[in-house]
Amino acid sequence: MTKRLILNGFSMNAVSHVYHGFWRHPDTRQTDFNDLAPWVDLAKLLEKGCFDALFVADVLGTDPAYRGSWDTYIKEAVQIPINDSGALIAALIGATEHLGLTFTSSILQEHPFNFARKVSTLDHLSKGRIGWNIVTSVSHNAAQNFGFERIVPHDERYRWAEEYVDVVYKLWEGSWDDDAVIADKQRGLYADPDRIHRIRHVGERYRVLGPHLSQPSPQRTPVLFQAGSSHAGRAFAAQNAEGTFITSLTPEGAARLVTEVRGQVAAAGRDPGDLLFVQGLSFVIGSTEEEARRKARDLDEYRSDDGLLAHISRDLGIDLGLLPPDQPVDELDIEGVQGLVRFFEEANPGLRATVADIGQAYAYNTRIVGTPESIADELARWQAAGVDGINVIYQTTPGSFAEFIENVLPVLQQRGLAQRAYGPGTYRERLFAGSGARLNERHPAARYRGAFRPKAKVA
Repeated sequence: MTKRLILNGFSMNAVSHVYHGFWRHPDTRQTDFNDLAPWVDLAKLLEKGCFDALFVADVLGTDPAYRGSWDTYIKEAVQIPINDSGALIAALIGATEHLGLTFTSSILQEHPFNFARKVSTLDHLSKGRIGWNIVTSVSHNAAQNFGFERIVPHDERYRWAEEYVDVVYKLWEGSWDDDAVIADKQRGLYADPDRIHRIRHVGERYRVLGPHLSQPSPQRTPVLFQAGSSHAGRAFAAQNAEGTFITSLTPEGAARLVTEVRGQVAAAGRDPGDLLFVQGLSFVIGSTEEEARRKARDLDEYRSDDGLLAHISRDLGIDLGLLPPDQPVDELDIEGVQGLVRFFEEANPGLRATVADIGQAYAYNTRIVGTPESIADELARWQAAGVDGINVIYQTTPGSFAEFIENVLPVLQQRGLAQRAYGPGTYRERLFAGSGARLNERHPAARYRGAFRPKAKVA
C-alpha cells in the first residue's frame, strides 16, 4: 500500500518569506498580510485541499547583515515587517475545523512557564490541532532584542533549548494527572488537589515551581517540529522532535540525511519512525513542460537577487554582499545556521560550496517546474528517498497553493500519495496513523508522567 505524503502550506506573517521580490507580482496578496481576511481564505483553501497543516515561520530580529547595512531588508521587506506567528495561528482556529496549525516560537522570546500555558490554551481551543516549531534563533539582533549583547554560541543555544523543553515537558506531561479533573457539579468539586503537582524545576537558566495553570489539553504536548540542520540541531531533533523540516537539494542528499538522522533517533531510544522528515519545495505548474518553463521565467522577472543574498547572509551570519562569488564557504568563519552548506555538500559529494552556490541553492534548487504528472513523479522520488512530507513554499499567495491544489493534488490522490479526507482525532493522530493523541512512551517527555506525585503535598 502506498504511503501518503504529509502536505503543509509554508508561510510567514510578513510581506516576503522565501522568494524575495515576488511581493511585487500583481497576483499575490503578500502586502495584505496585516489583514486577517487573506489568512482566513488561505487556511480554508488548505483545508479544502486536505492539507495537514499551515506552518508559519517567524524571526525575531533584523541584523545589518548585507553590505554592512539593514537597508536591503527594509527596502525589499526581507522578513520585515513581520507579525507574531502564534497570534496569527490563534486567530485562525475558529476559521478551520481540521487543519493543523503550527507556529514558530524561539527559546529567546518567552519564558517557558507562560509559553506552556499559551500552547495549552491554543490546543484546547483548537481541539488538539497545534504544532510548535522549536527554534533557537540565529541573528544577533534577535538576541539584542531580549537583553543579550549578541547571539549565544551555536551549541550553547541547543543546551539552552534542552532545558527549555525540559521545563515545558514537566508542565504539560507531569503537573496534572489524567484523572485530576472531576468536574462534579453536585459535590462542587472541579479538580482533585492531590492529583495536581508542582514541578520544582531548578536549572541553569530557569527556576519554575509550578503547577501548570492549564488542565491537560487534547494533546498535552503539541506536535513538536524542529528545523536545525547543524550537528547539534540534528541531535536535538533526534532526541525531541516529531517532525523535522529539511531543505535538501536532491532526493539523494535527502536520503543520506534521513539515514543519518534516523540512526540518531534510534540511538536516542526512539523508533526511527518517530521522526518525520518534511522537505521544503516550491512548484511552477504548466499543462506542458514548455508552459511551466515560461511561467517560471515570467515569475522570475520579479526575483530580487539582493533580497535572496540578504536573507542568506543573515542566516549564515556572514555578509555575502562583501564576498567574491567564488569564495568557498568552508573558508569562512561561520557560526549559526550551518544547514545550507551541509545540504549543498550532501547533494554534491566532493564539491566545496561557494558563495554563489549558496545563493543559488537557497530557493531555486528546491523548485520543481513541470506538469502535474512530472511533478508527481518527482515527489514520488523524494518519498522513495525517505521524505515523509512536503512544505509547499509559495511564490505568490494564495496562487501557488491554489495551483498546487487544483492541478497537482488530484494526481497525487490518484496515486495514493495524498489524502482525500481528514482522519479522526488530533493533529498528532493524523500524522502518526494508529497513535494516540499524546506523545508515545519513547519520547523523553513521557518520563514526567506521574513523576511528581510523591511531592504533591509539599508546600
